[in-house]
Amino acid sequence: MTTLAELETPVAIVDLDRLASNIIKLQHYLDEHRIANWPHIKTHKIPEIAHMQLAAGAAGITSQKLGEAAVMVQAGIRHIFMPYNLIGEAKLNRLMRLLHRAHIRVTADSAVVVDGLAAAVAASHQQLTVLVECDTGGQRCGVQTPHEAAALARRIAAAPGLHFGGLMTYPIDERLDPFVAEVRTLLAADGIGIDQVTAGSTARMWQAHQHREVTEYRAGMYIYGDRATVARGAMTLEECSFHVIATVVSRPTATRGILDAGSKVLSSDTLGQDGHGLILEYPEARIYGLSEEHGHTDFSACDRVPAIGERVTILPNHCCVVTNLFNQIVGVRNGSVELVWPVAARGLVT
Repeated sequence: MTTLAELETPVAIVDLDRLASNIIKLQHYLDEHRIANWPHIKTHKIPEIAHMQLAAGAAGITSQKLGEAAVMVQAGIRHIFMPYNLIGEAKLNRLMRLLHRAHIRVTADSAVVVDGLAAAVAASHQQLTVLVECDTGGQRCGVQTPHEAAALARRIAAAPGLHFGGLMTYPIDERLDPFVAEVRTLLAADGIGIDQVTAGSTARMWQAHQHREVTEYRAGMYIYGDRATVARGAMTLEECSFHVIATVVSRPTATRGILDAGSKVLSSDTLGQDGHGLILEYPEARIYGLSEEHGHTDFSACDRVPAIGERVTILPNHCCVVTNLFNQIVGVRNGSVELVWPVAARGLVT
């Protein structure tokens, strides 16, 4: 059996026991509070892990891109939520093809998106559930006010072939419940109900039950964990299942080391963290810079400095983008390689 020490670096690994524990822990929490789990597969992009989440009790999966959704449908997954505006004839045609094979819900935050979806379902003679995306603090997509949300909900409900499925937002905070309550009041006069309220954020997942309006939850990073998730208090270092193993390939000075993990491995995302990852064996070290194949590391604050050829374990700042940089993830248990998963939906940007 192959051991960790025999793997060529850089390599992305996942501890299978921690992975399974993380999946079960969140599922139990959401079950306890009667919140449906729709985990976001953008973190792992691996059908086998999605099936683990479904087997644990998830109601379906969340996919940000059509390419990701297509891979998951091909793997036999039949309930998918896509919280992203789909624009243009090509994407809408792809959505309609997927809709023949799976139950897919989508979102919209403008009349342009709703009208495009309505035209697509009319042409394909299908039905589609559409949720209104609301901006309750994320400052990304989303309608800005309850009145805008209600107006868009009415437009969806009036469109042949479309069903208004509720509201979607990210992340959860104190604005969520009042926003939803006002939309509910505005729509009551029209006899339009809000079937579901879906929210997300791994960083705030343990607060989901504090929001009475939330019926569904979307978290992604909870399966792996990363440096930012730990810093935000949502997970512990011991719960993190995803790491990158790298090798010290150069020691140009007494305190500077170069790792074989650069921007093509660790990415440029910091998510507010200092440096580009936490080296578990040298927590005081700082990966202060990345070139394509080199991780520039300052070991001056450490009690000792690694030798050339020493292997180190890195907890990335942001696991989602790092997993997307690898063709495969190696599953390990008790220091031995048990399986290798292709990252089947990686790089699918459309």
